[in-house]
Amino acid sequence: MDNDNLITQSDEQIVFFFKSLENMLDGLENLTKNYRPMLKGERYLTDKEVSERLRLSRRVLQNYRNEGRLPFCKLGGKILYRESDIQRMLDDGYRDSLR
Repeated sequence: MDNDNLITQSDEQIVFFFKSLENMLDGLENLTKNYRPMLKGERYLTDKEVSERLRLSRRVLQNYRNEGRLPFCKLGGKILYRESDIQRMLDDGYRDSLR
């Protein structure tokens, strides 16, 4: 290695390194933003999260609760749903095509 070579910000390897670092930081930010800790092996979703994911109004979710179609728990005025219960409801409603 020659001691006369000066590495600058515009050096191709430096630019590549910082781009890679930026991509990793973006990925970590997305992971932490969407992170849901598990409680006893279960993830719990809020009313708002379920309605956004399923593209249902919160009123429809309330109807499902009232009809007993969707299990939930109420904690301090906040409605929570187990992710596995949502998946089970979707699986139970799944219908194969007629082909």
